[in-house]
Amino acid sequence: MKILVCNVGSTSLKFKLYEMPACEVFAQGAVERVGSGRDAIVSYNNNHTGARVDLDGQDIPDYQTGIEWFLQELTEGPRAALSSVEEIERVGFKATLSKGHFGVHEIDEAVLDGMKEWLPMAPLHNAAYIKAIEVMREVLPEARFVGAFETAFHREIPMERKIFGVPYEWYEKYGVQRLGYHSASHGYIADVLNKEKTEYAAISCHLGGSSSVCAILNGKSVDTSFGMSLESGLIHANRTGDIDCGMAAFLRGQGLSEQEIQEGFQKKGGLLGISGVSNDMRYVIEAADNGNIRARLAMEVFVTGIVHYIGAFYLDLGRLDDLVFTAGIGEHSARIRRMVCEKLMPIGVRMDEKKNEDCHGEGVISTANSAVCVRVIPTNEELGIARRTYEI
Repeated sequence: MKILVCNVGSTSLKFKLYEMPACEVFAQGAVERVGSGRDAIVSYNNNHTGARVDLDGQDIPDYQTGIEWFLQELTEGPRAALSSVEEIERVGFKATLSKGHFGVHEIDEAVLDGMKEWLPMAPLHNAAYIKAIEVMREVLPEARFVGAFETAFHREIPMERKIFGVPYEWYEKYGVQRLGYHSASHGYIADVLNKEKTEYAAISCHLGGSSSVCAILNGKSVDTSFGMSLESGLIHANRTGDIDCGMAAFLRGQGLSEQEIQEGFQKKGGLLGISGVSNDMRYVIEAADNGNIRARLAMEVFVTGIVHYIGAFYLDLGRLDDLVFTAGIGEHSARIRRMVCEKLMPIGVRMDEKKNEDCHGEGVISTANSAVCVRVIPTNEELGIARRTYEI
């Protein structure tokens, strides 16, 4: 079965075409800087023949143009991997959230309505997916469309860890609860661990532009750092992470407009807001090493948040067998991994400094006598989505 996985950003499109259940990638492509005038970057690769194209300075004004460009490369000309788009039986989306639909669902009007109803919870992400889904339905009318929602892996979190201290009718009427995100990533980590053992307690740290920590018991999520919205949990590249719910009212009283407050929470907070340097951890670390006090503070706030959740989840789980680092920062920043692990020595974590520095892919970075196996596992969100799309 040919399954096309589509990962949509606010200004980007990423595609992978899989043959399932073999999990073989036939072709892949990306469109970046959608809507930027003649400044878009496009790439396409036929994994069978090795034929590829990389172009910058392209005019991709909208998602429809980007999607049509990829499908044309996929089916026409010397780099084609398919004879027709009709060979694509299913399209899987790394969709964000839909009210009343927390798992993996075939996308119908009810699911789309749920995405629109919860648009305020993820305005940039959900709006982008809604538009991409609408375009895909037009150009691939015979395919089945599946949403592997970013809340899916967390749907069985126990109620005592899911409910907020708000009027219970808010949960019943509006669905106010801990939803969690990064399901494609944390779920993929569980897939990897599930192949090795059936009983285990693990904590997965997805650290990147958006970051979260997830407690996994025997393959299932039992807690997560994200709350209901994407602005919760750890600090992110631009988003605040956990804040006092009374802060918005206080700032309004100081004369800030609603737009200024929301920009501060969503675009000017996080690593960027604290450091004043960048939303990219690489540049924050560089600035800190050059004596920038705020950059150093941003690193420490980030690490402190990670350790805070690991400590809480360690007690929830009752033990910890595996601590996993994944995603951009988790996979590539030996510095952040070391800072986290140094604070976890009281629970028996012992990091091997050389293994940590030398790890540039998958590997174990703890010592032989560490009470916890500390690992780096590169995430593969698209493969996880392909599997869920095939299974449905």
